[in-house]
Amino acid sequence: MDCRSRCLSIFDYKTEKFVIAKNKKVGLLYRLLQLGVLGYLLGWVFLVKKGYQAVDTTIQSSVITKVKGVAFTNTSELKEHLWDVADYVIPSQGENVFFVVTHMIVTPHQRQTTCAESPHVPGARCSQDSDCSKGEAADTGNGVMTGKCLLGGGNGSGTCEIFAWCPVEKPTKPTKPLLGKAEDFTVYIKNSICFPKFNFSKWETQAGQLTRLRPRGSTAPERRSPQSPEGCPRGDHRLSGPGAHPEAASCRTNVLHSENPNFLKFCRFSSKTPYCPVFRLGTIVSYTGNDFRKMAMEGGVIGIEIEWNCDLDQAPSACRPHYSFRRLDKFTEPSATAGYNFRFAKYYHDVDGVEFRTLMKVYGIRFDVLVSGKGAFFCDFVLLYLIKKSHFYRDKKYEQIRMSSQKFLSRHLVNGEQDSGHTAGQGPSGPANRS
Repeated sequence: MDCRSRCLSIFDYKTEKFVIAKNKKVGLLYRLLQLGVLGYLLGWVFLVKKGYQAVDTTIQSSVITKVKGVAFTNTSELKEHLWDVADYVIPSQGENVFFVVTHMIVTPHQRQTTCAESPHVPGARCSQDSDCSKGEAADTGNGVMTGKCLLGGGNGSGTCEIFAWCPVEKPTKPTKPLLGKAEDFTVYIKNSICFPKFNFSKWETQAGQLTRLRPRGSTAPERRSPQSPEGCPRGDHRLSGPGAHPEAASCRTNVLHSENPNFLKFCRFSSKTPYCPVFRLGTIVSYTGNDFRKMAMEGGVIGIEIEWNCDLDQAPSACRPHYSFRRLDKFTEPSATAGYNFRFAKYYHDVDGVEFRTLMKVYGIRFDVLVSGKGAFFCDFVLLYLIKKSHFYRDKKYEQIRMSSQKFLSRHLVNGEQDSGHTAGQGPSGPANRS
């Protein structure tokens, strides 16, 4: 085809040609493919995956934790000591991340003075004073060198003298955890979640009845709970403040209603009570496939995952959390970098006003409460198209406003409100009344 023919082809008109094959096998295969696609859409997309629902994955969550349990120890450093929650939980506020002390190395009565550096510190060994640079510190040392070499052991070698908190920390630790009883401690986890995307809320009253707040634009009467003059049952949450919807977002809590007022005092999470929010620490560790005693010696990090997959078209009682547990830190065998530990000190003053401290290197388990989930909702489509009075809801949802451009331009705002044609401070028939 030459250039002239190609240019003229742009004015050609093309249309499709259909060929009908009179073949039952081909026709049957074609219809089966159509039915397969239709079955996939209806069965999998709509019924199983519920693709007709709007989904909110922007979950708003708050977590409150409270640990319970006591333990008694008797050591040479601490003597007889009773441990309660104020001693072994860090921090004490009860947040979504909390640390439980299971073991520690205690170095009591440390004072700022001179002493021998630990022989386990690289660069601390010496045979003469010139080996110890005055004013410098080893990379992993406990203090600053004074320039003296403290010989000992009769072999002509020793360690550098340092100015530090003395005596320095012992490098060894016992073979069993100090707080082995922490295995039986419990933690209460209260998780409240909201799905703010939807203009519809579901609540469960103390009697277990369902209270539905009306959708935006509906004039249908609102069912209120007898427990609250505000229409919000006890234990439920409403959003407030700038940007909040005038109704309430869909909010839930993992603390389910029980007729037994002592349920939370005695229940423990297990396969028989999967919705009890009270967890035994030893049970949590066992769910991750670890041994509590071994983990208590080295420390570690465990994730408590709370997953919410809520179909908000169903009753509120159907929206329940699913718990799972896994170890978050990588641990294969004991080493210098394995586990979880840190140091802190408690400071005191003697009768002469001289400061001293007790240094504690604590090992323990850090628990991270991780919340995720999604809420799915199908209300607007049902209200607008599938019920008998759908036209009523459509009229309330979509409001038409007609006004002339002249009236619109003549209006202005007075003290943040739209002027209706009257002067500020006056109503339709005169000055406004003030009580």
